[in-house]
Amino acid sequence: MFYELFGFVIEILAGIFAGFLLLRFWMQALRLRPPSSLGQAIYQLTDWLVKPIRRLVPGFGGLDWASLIAAFLVAMVSILLELLFGGQLNIAVLLLASLLRLVQWILYGLMALLVLEAILSFVNPYAPLAPIIRALNEPLLRPIRRVLPAMGGIDFSVLVALIVLQILSRVLMSVIPKLYFYVM
Repeated sequence: MFYELFGFVIEILAGIFAGFLLLRFWMQALRLRPPSSLGQAIYQLTDWLVKPIRRLVPGFGGLDWASLIAAFLVAMVSILLELLFGGQLNIAVLLLASLLRLVQWILYGLMALLVLEAILSFVNPYAPLAPIIRALNEPLLRPIRRVLPAMGGIDFSVLVALIVLQILSRVLMSVIPKLYFYVM
């Protein structure tokens, strides 16, 4: 019971922090300038980890690799803490589980952004955060909108993207136990 509760708390806290790191990576990849309060909060929360990594791995290709590496390290630490309290410590399992958790967080983050855009489009499409959320979702929705244009003034691309991300998430979740068994 204690192990499960500890693992849950660690995964939630690590997921929230990694979400900020992944948001920082995605905003910089798209060259978006968030509203000053949001950007300032994200950078203040993540600078302590990203800046030292950036000294070792500078950004290249227009991407802030330090933020992505930091998110992977957060996933690794969270998996390591869980393994120390209830599993076998195996480097291959640690690296694989960290990578899978990072991919899982990326999928959940994209789903959250899509849900936020859908809610804001109904509640307040002119909210201060609406343009930044639209811009964050645009690379994901643009290919779908080319294939499935708005019908009757209703844009179904967000729904299609959510379904595709859910399918990817379910495939990932079905692969994880098999990979753990193979690595162990």
